[in-house]
Parts: sequence; C-alpha cells; structure tokens
Amino acid sequence: MAALSGSSSECCTLKKTLKRLVSNTSASPRARTRSEPLYVISLERYGRDADFGIRFPDSISMSESLFDATITDGDCKIRVSLDPVVNRLISVNKLHCGSVIRNVEFSRGEDSDGDGGSFHVCSLEVDRLSSGDAALRALSSVNVRSIPWMGAEPSARPLRARRSSYLPLWNNHDFYGEMWRETTPFEPDAEDSGDEIDDVGSTVSLAEVRRRFLSGSRRYRGALCVRILHKSRLIYYGKADQKCECPYKAELQVGDGSSSACVVLWNTVCLEWYRILHPGQVVRLCHYRVKESYSSRTGQESEPHIEISLNSRNPTAQITIIPKNQISPDWVLPNLPHSFICRQELPSCPQGHICDVIGVVIFVGRPERVRKKDGQRSEIEEYRWLQLADRTSDKPITIKLFSTSQPDIQSRVYPMALVVCTRLKLIRSAVDRATTFEYLTNTSLTQIYCTGTGSHPVMPYRGVRPIRQFLHWLKQVDESSLLERAVIGGYFSYPPLPVSLNSFMENRQGEAGLISGGEMKLECEKLNYKEKRQFAVQCVVTAACYHHRENNGRTQYSDLPSAPLSPRVPRQREGSEPHRTPVKRKLFSSTSPRKRLAPPLQPFATEDDTERDFSLFDGAMEFLVGEQDDESNDEDDDEEFSTPPTSPMTSRLGLTRVAIETLPRVFCYERRHVQAVAVGMQVNNFHKLLPQRELESFSPASCYTGYFTLTMRALSDGVMLDVLFLPAAPGNLHWMPLPLSHDNSWESVLSHGGFSPHALPPSPADMIATANQLTNQRLLCVLDACALGAEKLELVLNRAFPLR
Repeated sequence: MAALSGSSSECCTLKKTLKRLVSNTSASPRARTRSEPLYVISLERYGRDADFGIRFPDSISMSESLFDATITDGDCKIRVSLDPVVNRLISVNKLHCGSVIRNVEFSRGEDSDGDGGSFHVCSLEVDRLSSGDAALRALSSVNVRSIPWMGAEPSARPLRARRSSYLPLWNNHDFYGEMWRETTPFEPDAEDSGDEIDDVGSTVSLAEVRRRFLSGSRRYRGALCVRILHKSRLIYYGKADQKCECPYKAELQVGDGSSSACVVLWNTVCLEWYRILHPGQVVRLCHYRVKESYSSRTGQESEPHIEISLNSRNPTAQITIIPKNQISPDWVLPNLPHSFICRQELPSCPQGHICDVIGVVIFVGRPERVRKKDGQRSEIEEYRWLQLADRTSDKPITIKLFSTSQPDIQSRVYPMALVVCTRLKLIRSAVDRATTFEYLTNTSLTQIYCTGTGSHPVMPYRGVRPIRQFLHWLKQVDESSLLERAVIGGYFSYPPLPVSLNSFMENRQGEAGLISGGEMKLECEKLNYKEKRQFAVQCVVTAACYHHRENNGRTQYSDLPSAPLSPRVPRQREGSEPHRTPVKRKLFSSTSPRKRLAPPLQPFATEDDTERDFSLFDGAMEFLVGEQDDESNDEDDDEEFSTPPTSPMTSRLGLTRVAIETLPRVFCYERRHVQAVAVGMQVNNFHKLLPQRELESFSPASCYTGYFTLTMRALSDGVMLDVLFLPAAPGNLHWMPLPLSHDNSWESVLSHGGFSPHALPPSPADMIATANQLTNQRLLCVLDACALGAEKLELVLNRAFPLR
C-alpha cells in the first residue's frame, strides 16, 4: 500500500481529498474519497447540546450522543466529527476503532467554538469484506501515535457541542479523558466570596450550619472540617436542550462530631476533585452554599436536612485535604462506618440489606449492558457479574456490579485478586416457595478496591477486624485449588429462573410477556452492542445437535419429525469460501457406550513466565500494610448446519454455532492483562486494540466440553430460531444444586435449565438419542438475547416449559 510505505504527501489520500474540499467554492462544498482505505484509530462520544437542531436539522430524532473520530491513511491523521446518520453503525459496533472505511464524504463546518477549522464526515462505508484485523495488519509497521496531524493538533474538547469533556463509549457514569484531574489543583484566591457568605474564619460544625439555615440566616461563617464517609458514582445530567458545558454532579456523605450531611460537587468541581477525594479523608470546605437536601425537598425524609453545594463560581468553592498529622482531636470526627458480612450470613439478611464484602475473585463475567428507564429518560447501563470466595462457605458471593465511576479499577478486576466492595444491596430471588437465591448489587455509594490496581493508598478499611480475619485465612488457603476454579468471561445468567411454568407466571404477576417470532426479530434488531434482553416465545423444537469440543470437533445431531425438514445443508458464513459437502456422521444410539460429561474444572497447564510465581497473600497485603492444551481451533472444525427455511419469506435468528464470546475461558494469570481486554468491551483507542480472535488463544473452561444447539420454530409465525443450550452440570458456572430431583428427560432438563443434582448427568449421546421426546412438544421458551456486535445475535435457551 503506497500510503503506508513512506510515500510523498502527494499520495496522501486525506490531504488530496481535503485539498479539493478547501478549494471548492460552492455554497455547500463536499469531497469524497474513492476506493482508498482509511482507518479509524479512535472514537469518542459526547452528549449533544441546545445547538444540535441548528447544526443537524435533519437528525432531531437521532440519539442524544454525538461522535468524533480520528482517522488516518497511514501518512497523516485528522480528527473529524461524524454525522448522526452513522450513529447506529457505532451503537451496534459495526463501525468501531480499527474499522476500515471507504467512500468517505467530507464537508467543512464550524467546531463548538465557531472557529470553522474542523471537518465533518457526512457519510461513509464500512468495508465489511475486510476482516476485523485489517487495520491492525495495515498499520503494523507504523507507529500510530507518531503519525503527524494534518494541520494543527486539535483541542481535547468535542467538536460539535459545547461540552467540556467526552463521555466513555459505553456508559454515562465513568469519567473519561485527560481533563479529569488526578492531582490536587491549586487553591483559588478568595476574591469571589460574595456578600452573604463569610466562611474563611474558624471552624464551624455541621449542626450549627444546619441550625442557622433552618432559622433563616443567610450568613455561614466558618469553615467545615468533615470526614468523607461515602462517595457516590458520577451523575451525568446533560440533556439535549441544555447549554451546561459540564453537566456532572457527585455526592459525598460527610460527618463531623455533631451531625452528618450531603456534600454535592457540581460541574467543573467534579472534573477537578472527583478522582482525588475518597472515603476516609478529612477535608476543609470553604466558600460553600447551603440548601435543603433533595430528599427533604421531595418528602423522602420527615425531618429537614441540609445539603452543602460546592460550585466553581458564585462563590468559588475551596477544598483542602487535611493530612492525618494535622487533624485536631477537638473535631471529634466519626470513624469510617463499615458493615462487612460473610457468605454464610447472607441467607439470614433481609431483602435490601446494605453491606460490605471481601473475597477472592474466582469468576469475572463478560461485560454486558441493560436498558434502564430513569423517569422519562432511557439509559443503557454496563455491568458484569463477579463471584468471590471467602472463608465461610463453599458457595460464592455473587455480585452484579454496575459502574462505580472507577474505570481504572473495574477494568482490571481479574480472578485471583482480592476485592473489597462497599455499600452493596442484597437482592433475594425466589425460584419457588421453598428456594431462594441471593446476590448483591450496587447502590449509588458503592466503591470497589482491588489488589493490583493501586487501590491500597486510598483503601480506608485495611485495619478493620474482618479484613484481618480474611487475610489470616488467606495464609492457610490452597491457592492452587482457587486457581483451578478461576474462570473469566462467557455467558452467565443469574439468579436461576423458576423450574415450573406456574412459578414462572407467578413471578411475572401472571403475565408471561409472550411475543411472536416476528416481534422478537424487530426487538433484537434494536439491540445495541452487548445489550441483553430476555424474551418469552412459544416454540417447537425441530432439530437438536450436540457440538463436542473433543474428538476433532465431532458434531452429533438429530432431526425431529415434528415438522417436515429439508435436507440439512451447511450454512455459509458471510465472506467465507463455500464449504465442501459435509459427510453425514452416524448418530449415536441409546445402546452406544455412555460417555459422561467431563468432571468439573480440571487443572490446566501454564506457561513458564517471569510472573508465574505469585502469591495470593502477598498481593492481598496491599490492603493491610504500607502504603491444559489450547483447543480454540476445534471450533473451526465444527460443521455448521441449518435447516433451510420452508419458504423464501421465513425469517431466521441466532447463531448455528457458539460465538467465541459465549464460552467462559480458563483464567491465565501470566496473560491476565491481555485476557481482560480480550473479554472486555470494544475499545475506543487503537493502541488498546487486540487482534479480533485473541480471545480464542485462551482455552475454554474445562467444565464446558460441549454445547447443544436447538433449532426452533415460533408457533406464532414460523420464524426459525437457532438457539444455544448450555445445561447446568456439575462444575460449570450455572450449577446451582437445587433440592429438586428430576429424571433427566429432555422435558425436565429444559424446564430446570440443567441436569438433576441427585444423579450422574446423562451422556450427550444419550441426550441426542432421546431427542425424539421433544417431537410435537409445544414449549414456552425463555430466551436470553445478546447482541455481540458484527451482526452476531446470541440466543441462549434459559428455560423451556412444556405447554399442556
């Protein structure tokens, strides 16, 4: 490629195209590249502002996000704004960092400061014939960071909205960008104190400030010296009709010897102080405003409470962190509150109980997203599942962890790390009248601390008794046994659904929320990248297959006579060469040798590496002191089968084989940093980008030796569904031993989500041989749908209840 081989500037695609644009004198000049490839090396998101309708009058109904991109041809790079018409390509991850784009149409436009010095992309085409690694290969010999900017280096602010910073790509609660300070800013001069506020003098208590406020006094003399007890996650309140440049706020629960109160950081005070302030610190606050707290104003509290507001102006707040040796005992500051509980105590805690936990991570799920409605606004939130082991129970502590505005920590939570999570809320879910499951999830004040992430300087709980007891247990624990259990990524569903249709209907207040196959297809097409939803559809099973990861990828399958089927043919993947005609394999019969599922979690081989010798306890001391063979290629050997639709109008959803993101992987300590990125969300910077199939370099967890695929037909309209079924079996992530036994028939296995806890699991051969049990059986199927990006829709069968 000439543009990437040190060619002259005359061959630079970007320079040639934009030179034509600048020289064009028409009223609305535009210029388009041709077949030359351009590469997206960064994507950045921000909220639109009140001027959006002026800039993009034809896109009023588009999403509330705008995007800027940095693109290159290998010779130079340029940051451009993207038209809202391409937003959907980003939200489903078709256009992403590392994409190859062609036929890019540029126009000139003013940036958010109105200086007219930026360029705008009106349209583009994503090169779908290029593999996901095309940009990595093309730029492999180029230092992307050193590629010169075409013209002056752009500012760090968004191009098409008056916003002070960018948002993270996949949620609204993390901070993102260099504008979020990590070091204490210089204290401002006190020239903006205002007439009614004089708080530079001696220290005043929270109780006195509250008394003065409730008595009507508007003069708040004295500084507040308080301890930070809790810290909330960031709240982004930007709306399309607002002109606020920095629409952020965060709350600190603080206390002194007299009372407690809520301190609110507003707007740019968040940029300057959010990353610096932590629970346990003592701070001196000057130039604050006082008002009635939000909970008091909305009637959530019978007794009025105050709220301390810290703003960047009118007046300019002053914040000072007080060193430990300067804390006066006369302040009588409260100790940091904590409420640690262990796994053994969870069943006895009430619903909604707020607690803190500590444990060793044994499972980190893949990040997923769920849509939440907050008032009139609908927002997609990012979460992942964690499982922690502690000293009190063989059962793990299960946590559904949403963003805590600590992306630098949460992105590096690996198995075998010691984690402390604070201010979690207990959720109890009933499977039936006798069986419940518990898990923990965020409150607005949840914080997370993890070894290996630099948490120890700000970890305020290092000396408390539960931490010391846990560390004492770690001295005696068998690290190899924990390492054998360590798993990362993959599909995970929790808590388990009920095992009967009656219980399922009761949990939904008698409404199953059934939809047709066509409605489900439309809803799935609306899903954003890694967004997960659950659907209930009436179906019949028309084919069952078992895909084994051993024995050279052997696939066992069974056609069911519940519906007339055409001869099975291989489904061709997009962009792939035609497959050779597959050889039909002999079906296993019920008289064939019984082949048991693999035992849970076999030990795996590790590579020799300088980081191989690590100590779990040594890593955990941050909180107390001082500041097998790779089988990934087997998937490529699996034949992919599908049943041709019975008519050209028949729709089809799902995958005929498991996606690489679906199966959990054995944790590899030596490559934990790479593995965390491979399991994580699509990155937005080129230097973080990994080869598309890097995840396959890590072996699937040994408890998943294979999986079933079921071909289903929606009874409502004949839509065909290719569904994965990962039955709960001893040792895998979904094995939750219920006190319920069943006969391991297909009907029982599907309604319970797995095999009986009181008998050895049947072999895959026996399951396939008895698949005719499903013939003409009408089922209410509960399906978990997740959009994996690149037009991959994962459908996993969670439960299937027979309809009598």
